[in-house]
Amino acid sequence: MPVTNQSTQLSIGRIASLACLLEVCASKPGNVHRGADFEDTTFNDFVVSAELLGQAIDSRATDELGQLILSGVQATRSLVKVNTNLGIVLLICPLAILANDGDLSPTALRKMLKNSTAEDASNIYKAIQLAGPGGLGNSSEMDVSGEAPKNILDAMQFSSDQDQIAQAYANNFQQIFDDVVPLLETGQQHFESINEVIIYAHVSMLARYGDSLIKRKCGEDDSNHARMLACKALEALVTSNREAYYLAVGELDFWLRSDGNRRNPGTTADLITAGIFTAIINENISAPFN
Repeated sequence: MPVTNQSTQLSIGRIASLACLLEVCASKPGNVHRGADFEDTTFNDFVVSAELLGQAIDSRATDELGQLILSGVQATRSLVKVNTNLGIVLLICPLAILANDGDLSPTALRKMLKNSTAEDASNIYKAIQLAGPGGLGNSSEMDVSGEAPKNILDAMQFSSDQDQIAQAYANNFQQIFDDVVPLLETGQQHFESINEVIIYAHVSMLARYGDSLIKRKCGEDDSNHARMLACKALEALVTSNREAYYLAVGELDFWLRSDGNRRNPGTTADLITAGIFTAIINENISAPFN
């Protein structure tokens, strides 16, 4: 089903791919982008992943939630041998189903997740196991290596204090609808370039919440330090000048890339990608994406 707004007429899958590409092309602090690879994960990995996810969504747009998520991960893994987009798949797939139904809203999302089935949960567990995300550890309850619960919300609510993707499921994607999308709108008041708008939203989300991937891999102190540096950058934007902001963003980027890129704020990037997708569908941002 094509989506039409004032500037874009694309399938839901193409919009998902576009959101992924816009996010990864922006030179966000601490993450892979068109000017920075990691040793084991490259910009090209994310580009290929974006295309494969879009194809999976368009070919299975009416499937059940769990099957669509599993298909997205399977499609990515067919050509990409590292976990580039599990968080993105988990966030964008439910949004894509709602977009195809013509109601991309927190109310519709809440209903869909509440009514999801045991089969959905089982397939989502399979997708997580296939992607093999780092830093999950083990748990005595709701462990992703074990049996899935009857409803995926049970597992997500259990993990919501440790993982922002799980938290998104538990609170009806509140950070996407109430944080990321408004930040993308606000960013357009500060910057003309979509790349700078995305960087602004990324830094703002780090300032508000830190990053749960950093917290899992490196500890709460590192997540809090990332928040502090991000807050410093935003303060410079408000109280000083654009040059001071860019210098502070550079300081944040340098610190995040230290320690072998273990401090990469990957979960924040996932939330931003889902927010871009939502903002395009709901016409909060539109082409040309300069």
